[in-house]
Amino acid sequence: MKHGVVITGIGLASSLGEGIDTHADALAAMAAPVVDTTSFAPYPVHPLKPLELDRQIPKKSDQRQMEPWQRLGVYAAGLALDGAGLKDDAEAKAMLQVIVAAGGGERDHAVDSAILTGLRGANAPGTFLNERLMGDLRPTLFLAQLSNLLAGNIGIVHGITGASRTFMGEEQAGVDAIRTAHARIAAGQAEVMLVGGSYNAERQDMLLLFELGGFLRKGDFAPVFERETAPGLITGSASAFLVLESAERAAARGATILARLDAVVATRSKRQPGAVEAALRGLLADLGPVAPGALAVSAATGVAGVTAEEAAALATLPQARRVATGDLLGHAVEAAFPVSVALAAAALSKGQAREAVVTGAGHWRGEGAAHLVAP
Repeated sequence: MKHGVVITGIGLASSLGEGIDTHADALAAMAAPVVDTTSFAPYPVHPLKPLELDRQIPKKSDQRQMEPWQRLGVYAAGLALDGAGLKDDAEAKAMLQVIVAAGGGERDHAVDSAILTGLRGANAPGTFLNERLMGDLRPTLFLAQLSNLLAGNIGIVHGITGASRTFMGEEQAGVDAIRTAHARIAAGQAEVMLVGGSYNAERQDMLLLFELGGFLRKGDFAPVFERETAPGLITGSASAFLVLESAERAAARGATILARLDAVVATRSKRQPGAVEAALRGLLADLGPVAPGALAVSAATGVAGVTAEEAAALATLPQARRVATGDLLGHAVEAAFPVSVALAAAALSKGQAREAVVTGAGHWRGEGAAHLVAP
């Protein structure tokens, strides 16, 4: 028996601010993005709007031991629990399962900078690198970098004692986190889940990694689907968490249903020319018929070629209103797909559309799509 899956809680925080209303209003108006073009010049970044952390992470000691991406994720998870009415429900939190899409922890920028500078003049770069890594990195840094610490901190701060899982793998981690949570509820293996991701774009180490791969945009902001002349990512600090429930459980407890999550699908193409468009067309077909005028929320990266193919696939949807999440709050890598699903659900909950499709092709690998319907 396949159970219906509904969204009863949304936690969203980004450069636009926090909450369903803020982001739904920004999407409806296609509000101008908040972009910082100076702090990490020549790379533009969507910086996180400051949060009142005490509202969701009351202990200062908890705040201090987390890195920024973890604080952001724990905060958004708290918003989702509040929205679903589960924050003070000990019984629900005992059965609540958590799935997090996460990247690596944050690095010691001063040490990394010194090592990279020294490598230029080293006679034996490999030996120099090993010696410096062994001698300069403090042991506690490796503990702070553990990706599953976000799930652990969510459990500690919010009192969740159910099982947790952490997925890694850039954008596809976010797709598979949502897909797995949906599948478990649909199959009757779980009744309620908290799923999402978090990304801190204001990290020199991540900007370096993306630049070394040739993915970053330089200069001023440009809309996601207009970056072919100067292609690349513009990353954004953002987090989204969703409370997913079986329709039966949500109805039994009288929960407000924000949207219905009907399907989540994923694939991994070999990234030859035309492969991304074909993959996304196939995923959209797997979602089933989409009514004319549906909302199409794209987690497209802005990377040349891939983004154009995602646009071509979306053009097959009948009279869809296309919105790029990156135009509002930047690309949040692991959190990009959860953020886009959360945006679509927020829009549906506010009556902006009756149906929504979410797509996302990773900057290097992986494609995903989801289908949502208004309650």
